[in-house]
Amino acid sequence: MGGLLAALGSKLTEQWVSLLALPGAFYLAVAASARTLGHAHALDPVFLADTITAHAADPRVDTLGGQVAVFAAIVVGSAAVGLLAQALGGLIERLWLASDWQGWPPPLPRLIERWVAARHEHWAARRRTLDEAAHFHDGQRGSALVSYRGAYDQMARISPEAPARPTWCGDRLNAITLRLQRDHDLDVAVVWPYLWLILPAEVTTQVSAARLDLTRTIGLAAWAVLYLPLAVWWWPSALITVVLGAISWWKTRTATHTYAILIEATIRLHAGDVANRLGIEHTGLLTTHVGAELTRRLQGSLPPNVAPPTNTTAA
Repeated sequence: MGGLLAALGSKLTEQWVSLLALPGAFYLAVAASARTLGHAHALDPVFLADTITAHAADPRVDTLGGQVAVFAAIVVGSAAVGLLAQALGGLIERLWLASDWQGWPPPLPRLIERWVAARHEHWAARRRTLDEAAHFHDGQRGSALVSYRGAYDQMARISPEAPARPTWCGDRLNAITLRLQRDHDLDVAVVWPYLWLILPAEVTTQVSAARLDLTRTIGLAAWAVLYLPLAVWWWPSALITVVLGAISWWKTRTATHTYAILIEATIRLHAGDVANRLGIEHTGLLTTHVGAELTRRLQGSLPPNVAPPTNTTAA
């Protein structure tokens, strides 16, 4: 038990350092440098070094107590900034994936609905091009296949399925629900929690790692937002924001695609295991009958329609 607690504590410490402390400490260093350099000495390392040396020679910092106080302030400050970035990352993830955009405060749903409609129109045009490529025949099978793949890639750059969310990442995750509903009559939101409980450890490890990677890449966007206010003092901070934002956008699309592939593959391969646990007869294939029966048994029954309690208290 002691070994387990030690290992758990070591793991938590490692995650705290990598996710919060180090990025937070780097942010504090950049913020201090930005406040010191300003726009006039934005790219002057000599001025920065001289200023740091002068502050280090201050008697209040040169003592042991002063150094401990500075170190404690850095640790607390870096953790606080890291927690702020983590909270901001959660908000950005909700906005980026936009699974509940219809319930956002007005007028956002009305504006997003127009954007989704425009994306859908653009996607429909690419979908028609894909149909034309599928029926294209010029006697050369190879060129027809290349044309079809190119048309599909152009469509998938907008969304792999008909757009229902304002972002590509949101539609990529929503495509899992649409495909499994269409192909197997299976409700992912109902079946997934039960499936997760019986998955092999190696599968849950891969899926969890993919989800953590998605969270981290979206977290880069949070850091990009935090670096932007520093541009008021130090203009290179705006470049840091642009670079981090671009990296986050590119890596988040990749991480979303990887995570979606793993989720869909896991459900298609292991939904039969849930069916076996529930005694649903099947031949090993995830058919529409199996999917519909899984959904029906796992979604629960409706609450009884009973009359409201009457007030019997005497007046």
